[in-house]
Amino acid sequence: MTDMITADLVDLDLAAETKEAAARSLAERMVSLGRVTDLDGFLADVAAREAQMPTGLDGGIGIPHCRSAHVSEPTLAFGRSPQGIDFGAPDGPADLIFLIAAPAGADDAHLTILSALARRLMNEEFTTALRSATDATAAASLIRGEESAAAEAETGTAAVAGAPSTPATPEAASEATPEAASAPAAAATSSPTTPAPTTPAPTSSSPDSSADDGHVFRIVAVTSCPTGIAHTYMAAEALEQAGQDAGIELVVEPQGSSGFHRVDPAVIAAADGVIFAHDVPVREKERFAGKPTVDVGVKAGINRPAELIAEVRGKAERGEATAAAHATPVDAAGEPGEGYGTKLRKWLMSGVSYMVPFVAAGGLLIALGFAIGGYTVDKAPSVAEHFVWTDQTSWAALLFQIGGVAFSFLVPVLAGFIAYGMADRPGLVPGFVGGSIALTINAGFLGGLAAGLIAGGTVMAIQRVNVPATLRGIMPVVVIPLISSAIVGFLMFLVVGKPIAELQKALTDWLSGLSGANAIILGVILGLMMCFDLGGPLNKVAYGFAVGGLANPNEGSLKVMAAVMAAGMVPPLAMALATTVRGKLFTRTERENGKAAWVLGASFITEGAIPFAAADPLRVIPSAMAGGAVTGALSMLFECTLRAPHGGIFVIPLIGNPFLYLLAIVAGTGVSAGLVILLKSARKTPAAEQGGTAGPAEAGGAGTEAKVPVAA
Repeated sequence: MTDMITADLVDLDLAAETKEAAARSLAERMVSLGRVTDLDGFLADVAAREAQMPTGLDGGIGIPHCRSAHVSEPTLAFGRSPQGIDFGAPDGPADLIFLIAAPAGADDAHLTILSALARRLMNEEFTTALRSATDATAAASLIRGEESAAAEAETGTAAVAGAPSTPATPEAASEATPEAASAPAAAATSSPTTPAPTTPAPTSSSPDSSADDGHVFRIVAVTSCPTGIAHTYMAAEALEQAGQDAGIELVVEPQGSSGFHRVDPAVIAAADGVIFAHDVPVREKERFAGKPTVDVGVKAGINRPAELIAEVRGKAERGEATAAAHATPVDAAGEPGEGYGTKLRKWLMSGVSYMVPFVAAGGLLIALGFAIGGYTVDKAPSVAEHFVWTDQTSWAALLFQIGGVAFSFLVPVLAGFIAYGMADRPGLVPGFVGGSIALTINAGFLGGLAAGLIAGGTVMAIQRVNVPATLRGIMPVVVIPLISSAIVGFLMFLVVGKPIAELQKALTDWLSGLSGANAIILGVILGLMMCFDLGGPLNKVAYGFAVGGLANPNEGSLKVMAAVMAAGMVPPLAMALATTVRGKLFTRTERENGKAAWVLGASFITEGAIPFAAADPLRVIPSAMAGGAVTGALSMLFECTLRAPHGGIFVIPLIGNPFLYLLAIVAGTGVSAGLVILLKSARKTPAAEQGGTAGPAEAGGAGTEAKVPVAA
């Protein structure tokens, strides 16, 4: 903390009127000290974090914060606003504003120290002393937790003594911060920099500290927020203080950026209730199953901890226990910064990620079969009944038929693993059943999507039913598969399956009849979809639509597959070209990524452009979409066809009109590269505007465009 805040980073007369202006004013101080390398990029990251959840807290505190690639070292700036600034707190404007800037790869020790500050903000004496500080040096000393801060602040009070002191060295952090008082079992495996769960001692004099039989009420709590720096630990501190006031035993497991220590299983087993105060999925949530539970946002843990304790005690008295729960793959893979809004996307991506290997293997085998045996290989008899070892056609038929078997798993695997992402292993059976029904009724890829979501939702609903303990053992292996498969089968056969099948047939017939202007328009649409989210849900919908057409190929579906793959190759190739032609517009890291993007683009891996889009989405994504639209339209105009679902330039021999196909890719790549260069050139770099020096990443003359990274 010694170097994290200095007097130069303190403004005791912050004149800003809005939270954006306040963040800019404090961030400019960081830029002047070389702590932030790109002002606009950093402010964009702060705004993105603020958009997830307001950072205003009760008590007149605003704590905007983020992790950003534009921060060179952990930094804290403090501003005191005479008029107050609205940060979204329920009780009104904030007069104490803390701007926390953490590097994207901040080490655990620094994050732990920042977390200690967040806890100190819950101490009223600490905030009172800050409001009374008369100069920037005194305020900085107070925030650093130096013992002389009280005298320097000239408050005449023991404010600092009342606030936890934060050591100047990471080595001392585990001794000086409140997290050091960890439970013995947790401390046995603790690292010196990661806060461990804390167990406040019960207040025996409290009338509520025990029941008539001497039993002390015990609660275990989990706190977490998207960034994992501030609110996570503030909620933990508030709950611990409220637990002490109520005379109960309360153990908190803060799941922050610096990792987390699992509460001792014995502590969980002995707990009478559970409080989840979180805005991102709770890690290993199944550990707390079967307990009376209060599940709220992290701000509730900060603002009304006593109410949450009373609520969980009430549930315990009424015997309201949650049903057994298991962490789904989406929850288990959750990272700090991932909120519930990402769940649907990750459910879909779970299914797609398991489906893609079947696409690659099956599709390429089918394409090789056509390449070796000609387009009539699909009429060959089964190789199990007729195979000639010396006949080339038999080998082609073998490849084709193996690929066809692999391809037949596409829709069931898609549906099964969408349901798996939603409900874990119990979702697999109804998911596969629903996907197979989608194939049976010709509902195709769209039917598989619907079946997976229905299956996952059905299992999740069944899991919420509180069943007797004697039945819980057979639920996942008998009851859930039986009931969920029956429900999914009923819905797919008789309710939603038929309309989806009709839609799929209409789309197939439309594709078969496409020609001229209609085909070009479809090429534009597919190109835009492939390049909008660079491997995300929209990209996968377009790709899945094209792959689905290969199951029963015709002239229209083969054109669609060609247009989709061509457009998907454009974004990484364009970024590679742009970094080669105008390297000064890109950071050193982006120029290195550009070299790899040549290979990724040529291999039809659209995700190769993600690093560029994450750093500068407002310029890269529109440029990529424009090039993808051009390539998709030209591919359709040239009537290019493709029987392979993957492979990029390595399956050129399998493409109809290959030279015109390559021309379409080159044209789209040129359009995208030209647009991104034009857009980046049109904006002056922040370093030039400030008249200062660029950060290390820009040392070679690269610009520092506004960057909004993927949510941290």
